[in-house]
Amino acid sequence: MTACTVIGLGEAGATYAAALVAAGHTVTGFDPVAPGTPSGVIRAATAAAACANADIVLVLTGAAAARAVAQECLPVLPTGSCYADFTSSSPHVMRELGQLAGGALFADVAILGPVPTQGAKTPLMVSGPGSSGVAGLLAPLGADVEIADGGPGAAMAHKLLRSVLMKGLASVVVEAVTAGKAAGLEDWIRGQIARQLAGDGQAVIDRFLTGTAKHAQRRSKEMQDTADYLSSDLHVPAEMTTASAAALRRMASEPVETAPALR
Repeated sequence: MTACTVIGLGEAGATYAAALVAAGHTVTGFDPVAPGTPSGVIRAATAAAACANADIVLVLTGAAAARAVAQECLPVLPTGSCYADFTSSSPHVMRELGQLAGGALFADVAILGPVPTQGAKTPLMVSGPGSSGVAGLLAPLGADVEIADGGPGAAMAHKLLRSVLMKGLASVVVEAVTAGKAAGLEDWIRGQIARQLAGDGQAVIDRFLTGTAKHAQRRSKEMQDTADYLSSDLHVPAEMTTASAAALRRMASEPVETAPALR
């Protein structure tokens, strides 16, 4: 049985706290605003009090609170305990927090999926000295925990690169389906999206990397026309389409051999 502390009892924090209780661990929690406490979790009055005798601390607050939480909790942690920061802080912030760890083992934890739907089984990437502690605690709950090479910040660097794709792709899909619905063609555009997401992914990537820079000039005009159509005719937002037109104009102005898409 492990003495676990969860700082932040919002949706994600409460999910992990409940799963740890169900697995037989002792769980202490702290959150200054969350109205509820998962069954079986001991709620502390302060973050420092919650961490005083912890074997491992999971921090599931917003990134804005990461420094303040670390400054309050790390000094009271027993030597050899694990401090796992799950916030979406930048890699350089994770490195800074890792330097504050003292005798604790700091872990930078990147969540690679939606906790509301996947729960404690959500895939994770971890880095830093506390990585094995996180894997040892959460892998038995069903989580796929990948340990990244490098110190604190390495896991978050991977996540942010992934976010370029995942959050950008999600925004493009939302914009395309919204426009398709406005044009009375939602089913058709959904089919187009589904076909693009299927098949040989590496071949699609190669086609995008070579074709985008090569045809950037023509495509920039097409995307600007598309943005005008969405805004003027369909009266739907066109932020992603407008941004694509701007990116293509920038690529068209660069020498093909040094265009970022070909590096």
